[in-house]
Amino acid sequence: MKALVVAEFYPSQRDPVLGIWAHRQALATRDAGAEVRVLVLHRLVPPRAALAAGPAAAANSLASLMREPRNQLRDGLAVTYVPYLSPPRRRSYATWGAWAAPALARALHRLRDKFAFDLIHAHNAVPAGDAVCLAARLRSPQAPLIVSVHGGDVFYTAAVERRGAAAVRRTLGCARLVLANSQGVAELSRAHGAADTRVVHLGADVTASVRGPLRPPRLITVGHLVARKRHADVLRALAVLSQRHPALRYAIVGEGPERVALQGLAARLGVLERVDFYGQLPPAEAIEQARRGTLLVMPSTEEAFGVAYIEAMSGGVPAIGCRGEPGPEEIAAAGDGLVLVPPGDIERLSQRIDELLSDPHRLREAGQRARATVAAHFTWERCGQQTLAAYEHALG
Repeated sequence: MKALVVAEFYPSQRDPVLGIWAHRQALATRDAGAEVRVLVLHRLVPPRAALAAGPAAAANSLASLMREPRNQLRDGLAVTYVPYLSPPRRRSYATWGAWAAPALARALHRLRDKFAFDLIHAHNAVPAGDAVCLAARLRSPQAPLIVSVHGGDVFYTAAVERRGAAAVRRTLGCARLVLANSQGVAELSRAHGAADTRVVHLGADVTASVRGPLRPPRLITVGHLVARKRHADVLRALAVLSQRHPALRYAIVGEGPERVALQGLAARLGVLERVDFYGQLPPAEAIEQARRGTLLVMPSTEEAFGVAYIEAMSGGVPAIGCRGEPGPEEIAAAGDGLVLVPPGDIERLSQRIDELLSDPHRLREAGQRARATVAAHFTWERCGQQTLAAYEHALG
């Protein structure tokens, strides 16, 4: 079976972290037995932050985008970056599929002669899935479309404006099969037009053994610095726990628009000297940092799945997430190792952290159970097998 992956978010020389989960799923599917090629929608417009920083920053960002090699080999996978232009993101994101469709149609047509793909697997309805649907109308050969919904389409794009809802519904209706990263996202996908859905969880690599908790104890969050990840809640819990756990530290891996606000909050709470901002790290380094923590704490909202939880848990690090969110609820239901707290409840969050830090035996057992949960339900091998089975189902 030959599968063509189309994605907006995918690792590149410029950003090796972006969309690493899509790359890992493609590798896992290849290892399960499929032949896989990848097309990446490569938008040649500097991000808003670079544009806001001034002409020099914008020019440097554009030059970096232009230098990205169009054809690359990533872990043995052939990846082609398809350049296109589109307007600024705000209020136009729902139309990016239409902007990318002509270039994608040409790329699909050229590729079909060398790689006779049986199906196209698009990551996210907008813009990748939408671009595939529109490209098929232009000139590219027809092939069954599978769309993976990772949360953004049903949490954000469909809710931002009327065009976003229409684009998501059109694309999910165009797909022969929709893959969701949790049951809650599958239900939302059906509400937005998907006819046939399957849950395929993303994965993690399970370590050979579980090491004991580090000293001094360290909380860690791995994720983009945006408000919904609730880093601020962890900072407040750190301040609450300062007297009971004076050596406790907090490591933050990731970058984003909330960094300055979080640093200011940490200073006002009197814990800035105990917070380490690592910024964005290469994927392997980010996972290693997560596994060096005592607890992964990420009480984020609108969490469709949460690969960060299972990456830490796979190394024997217990995690704390937010109750009522599709991904954390599903991970917690699969086994032990992920504790859930109500959203925004600093008191309960502090209590759960304190309970685990104050009982080394309980903490060690929680880490062992966390690793066992991932090994049983959330490995990349399992993800690849489930993805290949979904392809076979879609092809009938």
